[in-house]
Amino acid sequence: MEELPGKPIDAVVIGGGAAGLNGALTLARSRRSVVVIDSGTPRNAPAAGVHGLLGLDGTPPAQLLERGRDEVRRYGGTVRTGEVVAASAAGPAPDGDVRFTVALADGATLRARRILVATGVRDVLPDVPGLAEHWGHGVVHCPYCHGWEVRDMPIGILATGPASVHHALLFRQLTDDLVYFTRGTPLDDGTRARFAARGIGVVDTPVAGVVAADGGGVAGVRMADGRLVDRRVLAVATVMRARTEGLVGLALPMRDLPGGAGRSFESGIAGTTAVPGVWVAGNATDPTAQVGASAAAGALAGAHINADLATADTEAALTAARHDSALT
Repeated sequence: MEELPGKPIDAVVIGGGAAGLNGALTLARSRRSVVVIDSGTPRNAPAAGVHGLLGLDGTPPAQLLERGRDEVRRYGGTVRTGEVVAASAAGPAPDGDVRFTVALADGATLRARRILVATGVRDVLPDVPGLAEHWGHGVVHCPYCHGWEVRDMPIGILATGPASVHHALLFRQLTDDLVYFTRGTPLDDGTRARFAARGIGVVDTPVAGVVAADGGGVAGVRMADGRLVDRRVLAVATVMRARTEGLVGLALPMRDLPGGAGRSFESGIAGTTAVPGVWVAGNATDPTAQVGASAAAGALAGAHINADLATADTEAALTAARHDSALT
């Protein structure tokens, strides 16, 4: 495998979304050598715009990421398109600092002193015929990311579990025409009473599939009895699973999200993990974070990594000075 020459990179960032790029930007501005590995498959790719991000509301996701890549490069960072196939600790270096190797699908191997995991999550949709083709447009998941854009439309909630109840209350703020499709999930009398009080319709008939409109978009939900319930937008609380491809060798602890909502990496303050030298930021550890929160988490992790490296650099310099002194 090809190995990039020279001394180890200060930090390899795995994931080129908002968290990874902002972490890399913070490190590059601190004059750290940093390489971002970007697979080019961001979670929000189907969306028309990023919302709720102050000063940049409505910016197309691809445009925002391109700006971020340019900014990282402006300060000397590298953004490399590729996929990580293996990452693992290489053991302590002679100076006592930690080291990692990161192997890429193109055959290259990077040596790194620190790693920031910012791989994001995959949204798993329920197995409903016709649903996936509308993902990111007529099918949405976040009332804060997409809610304003679907306001006052006929919206349907496709229940996936307990979290869908609260999902319905959030989308009720955005439209008066809301229908909750239970899809076999339990709905107690108290919840039904609350839904009725808010004017939320409930359909217990099994869902057969999503029907597309002739001109594109969603026309409605076909029920098992043949009835079509007219809807223009469907909201689904997805199962969110952190992207772990190529990261098994790092042995990062993971946690199950409440209510069967998915699985993410465990992290502490500033994205620290139980593995020395490895940080995690963004949706990979906080699946509900919007772009702004993910970017902020990346910046915080980047600053924490820089501080850790500064301590390691100082200890290495002190050890070298003492060694030189002993020789004289």
